[in-house]
Amino acid sequence: MRTLLTMLGIIIGVGAVICSVGIGEGASSQIQTQIQALGDNLLLVFAGSVNQGGVHLGSQATKTLVAADANAIRDEIPLVSRISPSVGAGVQVVFGNQNWNTRATGASADYLLIRHWPLLRGSGFSGQDVDSGNDVCIIGTTVAQQLFGDADPTNQTIRVSNLPFRVIGELVSKGQSPFGGDQDDTMIMPYTTMQKKILGISWVQSLYISAASQDEMDNASKQIADLLRQRHHPRPDAPDDFMILNPTELAQAREQTLAVMELLLAAIASISLLIGGIGIMNIMLAGILERTREIGLRRAVGARRSDIVRQFVVEATMISFAGGTIGIVLGFIISRSIAWLAGWSTIVTFSSIALAFFVSISVGLLFGIYPATKAARLDPVEAIRYE
Repeated sequence: MRTLLTMLGIIIGVGAVICSVGIGEGASSQIQTQIQALGDNLLLVFAGSVNQGGVHLGSQATKTLVAADANAIRDEIPLVSRISPSVGAGVQVVFGNQNWNTRATGASADYLLIRHWPLLRGSGFSGQDVDSGNDVCIIGTTVAQQLFGDADPTNQTIRVSNLPFRVIGELVSKGQSPFGGDQDDTMIMPYTTMQKKILGISWVQSLYISAASQDEMDNASKQIADLLRQRHHPRPDAPDDFMILNPTELAQAREQTLAVMELLLAAIASISLLIGGIGIMNIMLAGILERTREIGLRRAVGARRSDIVRQFVVEATMISFAGGTIGIVLGFIISRSIAWLAGWSTIVTFSSIALAFFVSISVGLLFGIYPATKAARLDPVEAIRYE
């Protein structure tokens, strides 16, 4: 019973380390997937704020960002591989007796390539659709499910803000964005259609830009800013009337924060390992007192000090080995249970298992050496006479 209670500290410590690292690895993997889902070396240019009577109206309040800016960026900056103007608004979509409120995005034909967003069925709109402002759209899986259930939505006509639109494609599901939104609750149409028929504007709210490579994103961002300032002719003392955002950096910052939290949780869990190690040392010291005559007898019949050291170190290591093994199994079961019950992504890697196993064995060795050495130094004659 005493040995089992001693092992409990190791079991809890190893299990907690496995579980916390598994949750952290799962979150990190999920963020990496979401970063890739954002787009291909994505940069976002937003219309900026405007100051009216000392009051800043917030982002996308200016009307100076236009489709011609996108054409200039594409033609004059070699570090940009693709670009899409974008405008968006919340709309009510209706099909038959079903309706749904979603976010509509007006974009160019390159938008899906920039976002790395394949189609589940149907096709995307063309440059001709954009030039003509055709009433066509592509819908996300959330919208498709709400309006059509499991039926094929392509070539169906839906009403968007009381205007008929033909559904030409359905997007592959992307799930949750790194910032918490449902990426599949969307519909995409030519930005010219969105400008003229939905919003009644001539400017754009943002530009989706794909840099030529990830290494050139900072240089591309600087060149875009220089070109837009040159085109918009702001006063020398006026702030930029646009904002450039690298969403990958925000997602990576979140990943780094999670990595720090994972390390903190693992460090807290490791305290249990330290407590378990102290418990092992205590039980070994108590064992020395109880087995003093046995140690003396063994020494008297020829056992060397190294034999005594080996005996107690092996016992301490076996306690840690057993506790570590049970802790690994327990940590794996808890991690899978969390994934199943809470819906979190958890990944138990071989490296985390190996690390926890190595640490548990090391704890046994570390905290078993002192009691073993103390046992080996007992005087055989005094040990035999010990009561």
